[in-house]
Amino acid sequence: MFVCFYVDKKCDGHVDSCGPGYHTPLDAMKAPREQIVYLPCIYRNTGIDRPDYVATLDVDPKSPTYSKVIHRLEVPNMKDELHHTGWNACSSCFGDPSKRRNRLICPGLVSSRIYVIDTGTNPRAPSIHKTVEPTEVYWKTGLANPHTTHCLGSGEIMISTIGDPSGNAKGGFILLDGETFEVKGNWESPGDGTEFGYDFWYQPRHNVMISTEWGHPKLWAYGFDPQHYADGKYGQSLHVWDWTTHKRIQDIDLGPEGAIPLEIRFLHNPEEPQGYVVCALSSNVFRFYKTLRGDWAAEKVIDVPSKKVEGWALPEMPGLITDILISMDDRFLYFSNWLHGDVRQYDITDRRNPKMVGQLFLGGSICKGGPVQVTHDVELDQQPDPLVLNGQVKCSAPQMLQLSLDGKRLYVTTSLFSAWDKQFYPAMIKEGSLMFIVDVNTDVGGLSLNEDFLVDFGQEPHGPVLAHEVRYPGGDCSSDIWL
Repeated sequence: MFVCFYVDKKCDGHVDSCGPGYHTPLDAMKAPREQIVYLPCIYRNTGIDRPDYVATLDVDPKSPTYSKVIHRLEVPNMKDELHHTGWNACSSCFGDPSKRRNRLICPGLVSSRIYVIDTGTNPRAPSIHKTVEPTEVYWKTGLANPHTTHCLGSGEIMISTIGDPSGNAKGGFILLDGETFEVKGNWESPGDGTEFGYDFWYQPRHNVMISTEWGHPKLWAYGFDPQHYADGKYGQSLHVWDWTTHKRIQDIDLGPEGAIPLEIRFLHNPEEPQGYVVCALSSNVFRFYKTLRGDWAAEKVIDVPSKKVEGWALPEMPGLITDILISMDDRFLYFSNWLHGDVRQYDITDRRNPKMVGQLFLGGSICKGGPVQVTHDVELDQQPDPLVLNGQVKCSAPQMLQLSLDGKRLYVTTSLFSAWDKQFYPAMIKEGSLMFIVDVNTDVGGLSLNEDFLVDFGQEPHGPVLAHEVRYPGGDCSSDIWL
């Protein structure tokens, strides 16, 4: 297997001379500002019988179509639930000029269908290059419900999975050929799959990959029932893999304080044997790290207290941390509390003691004037103001995050997963999701809403839609990995 460890000293950081991505994370911070972004838009569970589509959005403030959807690539099938996307090549192959970041991989979380989108021929109007049907995934891997996509230095593409073809939980990894996009088989060694699966991040310099857990697809596909966690139908562990042998070598049980560990991020510096993972239900952030013994451990470093409430489904409301990002210089960490409704920024210069330096509420379930009354809150003196746009209160909250390479702009969307949107923010199903830009103070910290940018996906041509994860054509903070 060829891996792009070698980087030509003549490389100047441009894609054409060296291959996709950037030599280092700090080089990525010097890249030109993003001008367009891609994001999947979902109609499943909205009552509108239309296929999902990939939207191309203009984010160039000098453009006459700034903050507008300029292209919609509709997929040919219904109810795929496009979710997280990834690239065919990234900075893991920076030293290979034969590689290009020109295909966006779009798995259907519910359908298990995988679309390969051509973004290279016409970046502003992508087209479908290939469709990998669910049967190919099922027959060749025994896996289903693909989630996270990462490109590998070998030129292959790896996608984590959450279930089996029957809807039971099953963690594993699909390998796609980087040229033909055919399913090659499983990445994990035979017999080393996990009960649950979700996200993953790899770091070859430490010969490691770490993966996370969600739950049974046949349960979460229809909403969330806390009793299912109590019954052991959702996960609370991290899994450590030997990157060379593809064997699972360690499981880290985070316990109830690590309930439903979702998104995981290593620090971008490939020398750093540590990173962070957000645990949704318990609303905690754990730092994971390599110990002096050579194995891996985790410790809780951020705790978002639940709020005692009336007028909600339960007497206590967790923050429900659903996404996390780390800036390219490994200085700031960001995450979203989807139920409480805030985005937070932490200074992680001291890796074990993150310090909150920014917080911004963008809706949520605890706003003033809503049905929920907060009776006890150890963090806030009063309930936050509701999100009002054009004189109308919007019932949604920050969910997916994407940070500009220079760290100055945080893109925020509000849809989590259509069935959970329908359960927790039913108004968003009728009104559509939203997209914001949050301006970031990268000197001392701080978050503020960019008043000049707003995308209201309730105004789409075929009716309100649920927009999810943002990707930049030039790479971003949650897709690029350095070797």
